[in-house]
Amino acid sequence: MNRNSLLQARIPQVVLVAVLGTVALVGCKKKEEPVVTAPPPAATEPAPMPAPAPMPATASVTSVDLGNTIGADMKVATPASTFAPKDTIYASIGTTTSDPAASVPGKLGVKWSHVDSNQTVSEDSRDLTLTGMGATEFHIAKPDGWPKGKYKVEVALDGTVVQTREFEVK
Repeated sequence: MNRNSLLQARIPQVVLVAVLGTVALVGCKKKEEPVVTAPPPAATEPAPMPAPAPMPATASVTSVDLGNTIGADMKVATPASTFAPKDTIYASIGTTTSDPAASVPGKLGVKWSHVDSNQTVSEDSRDLTLTGMGATEFHIAKPDGWPKGKYKVEVALDGTVVQTREFEVK
């Protein structure tokens, strides 16, 4: 065999070996590891809201009783809505604070009016420090006697009327 025919016989073998080698290399190639991405950060719970600041204690008027006598506890002994012309008329104003241990400064006031004549009879107010439950007394007196008719007392806390009581002098 001459050299050309030998080369021609071997070329298909060489090509076959090259193709098989390429296939073998491709088959043996190391598989690429899949790219692992970090999971998204876990949702974190928001920081707890700070506790709201405590509300300052407040005072309120809980009752207004009228009468012609008052006890040492500043409460009306026998509530009434009708008075004699020469009676001293007492108003016992019950108060409380939203926090029984807190001291709450405030201004408690009364305005006494003769409804029939639309006239103010008397006004009075006091700066107080209220703590828990309590009672404050206001009164009006007229030694020569009150004119007969309808009256009212308005009770104000810090300048705002919070309760009104009507009464009559007969």
